[in-house]
Amino acid sequence: MSKSTGDGGFALNEAREGKAQENMAIRLLWMVVISVLLSFAQTVLTFVTVVQFIIMLVSGRQLNERLADFGTTLGIWIAKAARYQTAASEVRPWPWSELD
Repeated sequence: MSKSTGDGGFALNEAREGKAQENMAIRLLWMVVISVLLSFAQTVLTFVTVVQFIIMLVSGRQLNERLADFGTTLGIWIAKAARYQTAASEVRPWPWSELD
């Protein structure tokens, strides 16, 4: 597999790039902040899942495209956050870097 560049820290095979090594205390602070945001994202994901299910139940299995797209974007953010948390990437997720 080839490395991907310019994707804000999302490619699985990329080299660990980003800013020069952060101070570990600063990194710990960001990890705590991102951990709280991940908990919030899980709550939002659960809410969106329930709403999408209700929409599909009422409309005869027709999904809401906007909710589906939002779920995809949220999943990408969660993956980027997890990569930063586990030090697989030095790039912090949105709002510190691009969302896509």
